[in-house]
Amino acid sequence: MQRRMLTKEEESTTAQETEVRREDQEKINRFSSLHQKEVRLEDELRAKLKEKEDLEEISNELELVDEDEKVPYKIGDCFVSLPQPEVLELLTGSTENIDTEVEALKEKLNSFQDEMGELKKALYGRFGRSINLET
Repeated sequence: MQRRMLTKEEESTTAQETEVRREDQEKINRFSSLHQKEVRLEDELRAKLKEKEDLEEISNELELVDEDEKVPYKIGDCFVSLPQPEVLELLTGSTENIDTEVEALKEKLNSFQDEMGELKKALYGRFGRSINLET
């Protein structure tokens, strides 16, 4: 996408034509707020996906361990030695919990992006090229 700057003439014409109303400012503020939330959610989503990947990798490694062997499992701030099958069950449960959290984050992220899209349409319709909402 090629970007170009407005000429002084275009800039002054656009600025004179549109006045920022209170409702416009509220939409701009809402867009900014949603954008900040979107960035945080994307970071949280990446962290959850990384955690899920790590748990799956650990589960794969634990399948190679003898079933009679005790495996250290972290609960809170301490480690507890548990049998390998029990640790695998706990890891499976943790992975399922993360899957649920990831789906909830994706839904929330999609709703933010949908609302941001609507705000973009309204603001670009009102201000045209004199406003920049590209993230």
